[in-house]
Amino acid sequence: MNPTETIAEASGTGDSIFDVRGLKKEFDDGSVQALRGVDLQIHQGEFVAITGPSGCGKSTLLQMLGALDAPSAGTLNYRGRSLPDLADPAAYRAKEVGIIFQAFHLLPTFTAVENVQMPMFETDRPASERREHAISLLKSVGLEHRIHHFPTKLSGGERQRVAIARSLANGPSVLLADEPTGNLDSENAHIILDLIIRLHREQMMTMVLVTHDPTIAARASRVIRMMDGRIRSDSNTSS
Repeated sequence: MNPTETIAEASGTGDSIFDVRGLKKEFDDGSVQALRGVDLQIHQGEFVAITGPSGCGKSTLLQMLGALDAPSAGTLNYRGRSLPDLADPAAYRAKEVGIIFQAFHLLPTFTAVENVQMPMFETDRPASERREHAISLLKSVGLEHRIHHFPTKLSGGERQRVAIARSLANGPSVLLADEPTGNLDSENAHIILDLIIRLHREQMMTMVLVTHDPTIAARASRVIRMMDGRIRSDSNTSS
């Protein structure tokens, strides 16, 4: 049984993807409280925007959902399985979630097609299939003409599209995006946001997007507003 099957078979929450109860995160021996008791459920296929001012805890919460950090207290389940208790969080990230960062995090000495293949090294796909799939993903984000370019030869918008393609490499059911347009000008930000929304709709993925921009948050079907480490409002939109 592979890690994906183990997580899926542990599900006892219906269409609930994430079930968060009393989640807390402290830093510096408790002097900084990034999360102060967050209760939250996210369901299959939702497009959720988490918004609020800098320092409100939204990126910390996203890191918890991606198993990039562990909570100080509370419960955090993915399909009924406790994320903090996973024996191999890297396998969860490789097989279950795609993560898009504001800073792209591309490897500078690798080409676009090589960067997209990186998550696939966690799988048993042969080299030829990895490359073919990476090329297909780059085509899906409009970069078929840039597959052999290094990140330094790409624009900011192009680098983020490579990062998006990489996040989709292993067919995740959840896409987590942390300020994905934060380093882009307004034109490229609009293009990237439209691309993410299109991929969400076409592939029926659950999407959680962190942003401080209310106009971006308004594109989601559900908006969670945070302040001082707590959820202040949680509402559906007309999108």
